[in-house]
Amino acid sequence: QEHYGGLQGLTMAWIGDGNNVLHSFMTSAAKLGMHLRIATPRGFEPDLRITKITEQNSKEYGTKLLLTTDPLEAADSANVLVTDTWISMGQEEEKKERLKAFQGYQITMQTAKSAASNWTFLHCLPRKPEEVDDEVFYSPQSLVFQEAENRKWTI
Repeated sequence: QEHYGGLQGLTMAWIGDGNNVLHSFMTSAAKLGMHLRIATPRGFEPDLRITKITEQNSKEYGTKLLLTTDPLEAADSANVLVTDTWISMGQEEEKKERLKAFQGYQITMQTAKSAASNWTFLHCLPRKPEEVDDEVFYSPQSLVFQEAENRKWTI
């Protein structure tokens, strides 16, 4: 909101795990007027109950929702590219399996080529290189450090 001056009409692309952070975006995006495009590998989709709520919210608020397994399809024309850890606390034993499942989901400048010309990148940190490459993470489009500072004031 700080960067774009508002959220209404923006498109957010989530590329990664169907985890709790995604669930938060899913339950709030439509209410804020944002379109949501989600790419997760098969077997790592968001909770079906949250998906149903999100579908209802999208209809009610007139926003678009896309669920796909293709990261480039999710990134298509997106203003905001977002990811999070692929291996959450308690999932450490699944690391090898998860890294294999998430191959091709790293956010790179190639991913960004599909996004809108005014794209930005968010990650709630800490970040692992397999989730987003250095070129995107440290780019002028990356708002991760402003995001972290904003979160600091709510803690």
